[in-house]
Amino acid sequence: MARYQASGLVLFAEPDYAVSAASTLPNDPRFQDGTQWWLNNYGQNGGLPDADIDAPEAWDIVRNASNVIVAIVDSGIRHTHEDLAANLWTNPLDGTHGFNALTGNHDPWDDNGHGSHLAGIIGAVTDNAKGVAGLAWRVRLMACKFLDAAGNGFNSDAMASIEFARTNGAHIINLSWGGSEFSAIVSNVIWSARADGILFTAAAGNNAQNTDVLPFYPASLALDNLVAVGASTRTDASWSFSNYGATNVALFAPGAAIYSTGFTNDFHYASRNGTSMAAAVVAGALALLREQHPQAPAPQLIERLLTSVDALPAFAGRCRSGGRLNVRKAVDRPAIAVIPEVWPVQLRITGVPGHRYLLTASTNLNAWTALRTNFADFNGDWVYEDHTSTNTPLRFYQALPGP
Repeated sequence: MARYQASGLVLFAEPDYAVSAASTLPNDPRFQDGTQWWLNNYGQNGGLPDADIDAPEAWDIVRNASNVIVAIVDSGIRHTHEDLAANLWTNPLDGTHGFNALTGNHDPWDDNGHGSHLAGIIGAVTDNAKGVAGLAWRVRLMACKFLDAAGNGFNSDAMASIEFARTNGAHIINLSWGGSEFSAIVSNVIWSARADGILFTAAAGNNAQNTDVLPFYPASLALDNLVAVGASTRTDASWSFSNYGATNVALFAPGAAIYSTGFTNDFHYASRNGTSMAAAVVAGALALLREQHPQAPAPQLIERLLTSVDALPAFAGRCRSGGRLNVRKAVDRPAIAVIPEVWPVQLRITGVPGHRYLLTASTNLNAWTALRTNFADFNGDWVYEDHTSTNTPLRFYQALPGP
């Protein structure tokens, strides 16, 4: 390499690193056959390749959130389901799995199906050769029932459910429901949960309307521990019925033709559409982030999520981030260090073996220039020598997940 560099005939020289495909693929049948397009989209069934959340690449870094409790404030969960039972939160006092605000007891049995479907998206037991894969392979799902068999409920019961989740250790609370009326009760209980670091995901609504003009609550609440989510499709379009809003919707996530766990028996699975499903996808992503960063403030994790989206034309001006969720970019942040006493400047980027990373530079911390994209070697390292550093002002460097 030194001889090549000294020749003056090449811009730079480096080892021809060996790489391998980076992805962790579970054996769940509906993941394997491509039905769960939102986790890994290779163009199946009319999809657009890579119109997904890059789940296999994210699972290379973190796949389990065993220390994280995700409360699903909804219609309950079928706690005997083959793909959910092992991931349910269990109350240490009585062995139950949550709370039923309609009856006041601890039996949140799902008689509607909506909550069970969300549970599978967030955390179906994964790599068990059954049914579907959850975004978090291992997680603790808490069922908080306030919606009846028809899917209807009241804010007072929602508040009671949120309070149960809060007092029993929930880290993330999913709210895949809403309406046009502002509720001070719901707003206050979400705000007060901020003190405990609790994150909320909320469905943006399925009215095909701009929520900056016609708000949909609780998603439209301006709280920094709440993420409002619109629904995208397998072609990276906005789902036709999804609400949107440049201010009131934070990001989009897959929400059309989402196959997950059902409720009619312990082996039931079904496909549903809606921002409810998209909110659950984001809840699963936040579970993985919370597992990685257990002490991080809620707004910090949300910011990481929003700055890691795939920015796409379909979502520009329709949400704050302008993009669709990418879990791999959110969890795969490489380390970077300057190798001391070497000139020109040499940088070591450290990440996941075989993953691709982008190195950028700036003289002012505002405008960043891409220097190079490369794969980490088998040790997870990539060393870059910046020959242009001898002819430019002192500058800063940052490493990011690659495309």
